[in-house]
Amino acid sequence: MEVIYMQMKTGVEQAVYAILLLHLLPERAVLPGEAISEQLGTSPSYFQKILRKLVRADLISSVPGVKGGFKLMKKAEDIRVYDIYLAIEGQQSIYSSSGIFDDMFELEEENKCCLLTDLMEEAESVWKTVLKRETIASLLSELHTDRFQEEVELVQELIQEKAVL
Repeated sequence: MEVIYMQMKTGVEQAVYAILLLHLLPERAVLPGEAISEQLGTSPSYFQKILRKLVRADLISSVPGVKGGFKLMKKAEDIRVYDIYLAIEGQQSIYSSSGIFDDMFELEEENKCCLLTDLMEEAESVWKTVLKRETIASLLSELHTDRFQEEVELVQELIQEKAVL
């Protein structure tokens, strides 16, 4: 059986991990966007667009100035993975019929349809349900296990070095 993957832009993945990094900040500290993009291995100019989308969605806030940066606007348990997905990807459906079925059978306007539409809408609904169920807090609980303890401590040290108080 062939496995089919639903795809989303890497911006969603980067945004989730950026929010996880911001959660590691000391209270009242901010983290410059360049520090986040460096830690994630992304282009700073491209990553600024992702950060702006997260700010517009009220998931993070931007503090301007020399001692500026970004910080979380909400608690980890109040940020759903779906919220991040919406901030980056928007509301559009992941499936849109291109009309191949109609063309294949030369259907007239009143008979046009897509056999896949209902199936894809159901799949998307299930996918969104899972994203709505998971929060940054649930991801953090997986991150804060013995499996990742050393790595998390190293990243926390790097974040604290680059944090602006």
